[in-house]
Order: sequence, then structure tokens, then C-alpha cells
Amino acid sequence: MASVYHSMSDADLDQELAQLEAEAEALRARNLALDMARGKPSREQTDLSKPMLDLLTGETDLTDGGIPADNYFAPDGLPSARALAAEIIGVDAAHVIVNGSSSLNLMHDLVAHAYALGVCGHDPWCTQGQVKFLCPAPGYDRHFTVTAHYGIENIPVAMTPDGPDMDEVARLVETDPQVKGIWCVPKYSNPQGCTYSDETVRRFAALKPAAPDFRIFWDNAYAVHDLYDTGDELLNIFDALAEAGAADLVYEFASTAKVTFPGSGMAWVAASDADIADIRSHFAAMRVCPEKISQFAHVAFLRDAAGVRAHMRKHAAVIRPRFELVERKFAEGLADLGIATWTHPRGGYFVLFNGPHGSAKAIVALAKELGVTLTGAGATWPYGNDPCDSDIRIAPTFPTLEELAEALDVFIVAVKLVCARMERAARS
Repeated sequence: MASVYHSMSDADLDQELAQLEAEAEALRARNLALDMARGKPSREQTDLSKPMLDLLTGETDLTDGGIPADNYFAPDGLPSARALAAEIIGVDAAHVIVNGSSSLNLMHDLVAHAYALGVCGHDPWCTQGQVKFLCPAPGYDRHFTVTAHYGIENIPVAMTPDGPDMDEVARLVETDPQVKGIWCVPKYSNPQGCTYSDETVRRFAALKPAAPDFRIFWDNAYAVHDLYDTGDELLNIFDALAEAGAADLVYEFASTAKVTFPGSGMAWVAASDADIADIRSHFAAMRVCPEKISQFAHVAFLRDAAGVRAHMRKHAAVIRPRFELVERKFAEGLADLGIATWTHPRGGYFVLFNGPHGSAKAIVALAKELGVTLTGAGATWPYGNDPCDSDIRIAPTFPTLEELAEALDVFIVAVKLVCARMERAARS
């Protein structure tokens, strides 16, 4: 990546370095404490769902389709909750289990189930030697943590603007029976913010795995998280499976974590008839039924997919200015320097920043010194190992606009100073 610093004379570069060091020292003296570490909703966003708390009272009839939400029953979730979840992701409610408040917990449970007991009657993964999982990278660090926790080998697969490199995915999945799954965030991917193309979705549906117990973990976390009225369109993976004449290949996950209250919403998994039956038997050993009062409240508040879309337009009004601020600050502060690129998402929660090779750890460390906490460099790669040390995940949703503007100004100084230092070191 050719930079403006590379074209400077030694004297001009030294002058630029002195100016940037002075800016950094002034920022240090301010003792800032700004947080862009994770993709958390802002207080403005969680406030949007507070009216839900007023919908249930001591007089509320807590029955749903004849099922009491205030007692055991409904191990797959309330009928209305399953219907809402199914409508959001475009599947039949019979193929959905609503359970708990965290889709990540569901993913962990199904990895644990496969590892300890096996998928649909197949041998447990723990008895099959060194099994592997594909990890589109840069990707979601918490996904990679789940499989690494069980000793499953995480294999990075390159991401493209259309999704994972499907030639590489197909080669690995269709030739190696030790490859048991792949992590996917198909809409507004974490951290790039890209949406898988129709061709990519169809290629996933057409996979012929060497392992009969291979599953795609389709984490549709940002299914309704558009920043603009016209959002990205993601082809329904189950429609693509039907076209391909395939089944028993995908677990799809989603939740209301960033729709209502993180950690206090409802989460679900969708799958084929056979896989749902297998999942149901696994969950039956773990719990009698899910927590249904929250499901009841969510349906009363959100009602249906149209209600979800209306609610998410309010979210977009809150966070869209933050993403636009990131774009504006980066364009004004970095675009002409030739030292960085970044993504331009139309939804989701992140922007992926890419600096020169060997710069990310230094940028993140310097930003921390100057008062801004970012996601750790390398976190978006399996085992924290970014081979180019260049990717940084930007999470703009949690700070106020004023805090975000300050944090971005600090980040830009850190980027420029690290890159100028690298150029000086290269000349030395």
C-alpha cells in the first residue's frame, strides 16, 4: 500500500512525525476513557424497548394458544414466539425451536452435542480424531472461541465481498471428512458488514460434504439490522437447499439480542425435520422448557415481522449517524494518505478497518495509550492470529455521537503516527 509518507523527504517525514507525536502527547494528557471494544447497543437503543416492560402486569392472561407461559410446557417455545421467529427468517414454525436468550449459547450447545454425542446418530466428534471447523476470516471471534474450546481445529478461509471463498470451502468440505462445520454470518457479516451473494448461498446449499455429520452454522445475527430503508437482500438458505434437493445441512440461528435487550431477549435455531428432532432430544436432557415469560412479552411488543421492521427503523435512526460519522471521519482524515482502507456497510454493527501489514497491533496499543479501547488486534482471526497484522474491527454503536467523534479522532492520530513511525523505521 503506497503511502504519502513513503513519498516524503526525510526532512518532511521528520517534521510530520514531530507534529503527530505532539498531537499524541496532547491526547495522552486528556486522560480519555472511550470504548469501541465490542458491538454493544447504545443506551438510546435499549431505551426503545422499555415500553415492552409495561405490557405485562399482574392481571395479564399469560396463555398463548392455550399454553400457559407461566408454567412448564412448550419445550420448543411458545407457539407465538416460534411463529414470530420463523417469520423473521422465512421458515416454517415447525422447523424452529425458541430457547433461551442467546443464540451464541445455542451454537455452543450444538457444538457440545456434536462433540460429545454426535449429530443425528453419527459418532461423536470426540471419537473421530482431530476434527476441524472452517472459519471465514476476518470473522466473529466468539464463534472461533467455541470450537477452539473443544479442541476443534479452526481453519481460516478467506472472505471476499460476496462471502467466503467458496472454491476453498468446497475443496475442504468435499474432500476432508474431518471438516465438520463452518461458521457463517451471512448478512452484514461481522466484521466486514458484507452480505453473501445469491451465488454464494446457492453454493453452500449445493455442497456435498465428505463428512455426513457436517453442518453449516448459519448465524443470521443481523437479519433485520438494516441502516437504510433499502437494505441488503440475503437469499434464504433453506429455499436454496430446497432448490438443490438437499437437507440436513444447515443450522440457522438468530435472536433479538440487538433488537430489544441483549441477554434478555429470545433466541432460536431453525433446521430440517431430522435435525430439529435431534436438537429437541438434546435440549430435552438439558431443560424441561425455556423461559417463556420473556417470549410472551416479546411477541406482545413486536407482534410480527412488520412490527420488527418498524422497530428496527427506530434503531437505524439512532445508529446510522454513527456509521456515517465513521465514514466521514475516515474519508477526511485518511482517504488521501494511502495508508488504509475500510468497509462501507449498509447494516450490521461493524466496520472493518485495514491498515498496512504489521500495523494493527501497534495501532490498537497506541489508541489504548491515548484513551480509546478497541477490539484486540487479531481478534477477528482464529487463535487471534491475523497473518498480516492489519485488520481492526471498528464498533461504533455504543458510544454517544460526541464520544465516537472523539474516539475516531484519536484513532486517526494513532493510525497516522504508527504508519509514519513504520516509514521512518524502514528508512533506518
